[in-house]
Amino acid sequence: MDRLQFEVPVRIAPAPGLPVEEIYSVEQAPDILQGWPVRRQGPIYQKAFNACFGATVDVVKTEDACRAFMAFCRASGLIARDMMRPRKRGGEARTLQA
Repeated sequence: MDRLQFEVPVRIAPAPGLPVEEIYSVEQAPDILQGWPVRRQGPIYQKAFNACFGATVDVVKTEDACRAFMAFCRASGLIARDMMRPRKRGGEARTLQA
């Protein structure tokens, strides 16, 4: 497995009526983040952006970047309703509750 690949793809619904997209790695997440309107870029956005960038240069763990990106997607309403949460050590994956 590539070191920048998410354990579980982050499923996003970019807009009503559009198909769900799956983001598989830290390398794909910036495509979503860079397209986000400047006026809507708050602290959660900045944390996700910094974490994803940090993971590409080995300063942040990929798992932490995934969590930050998922938090941004949840807060911004992008997360797909059927998105599975990555399992914790020794646990099982669970569906996110909207």
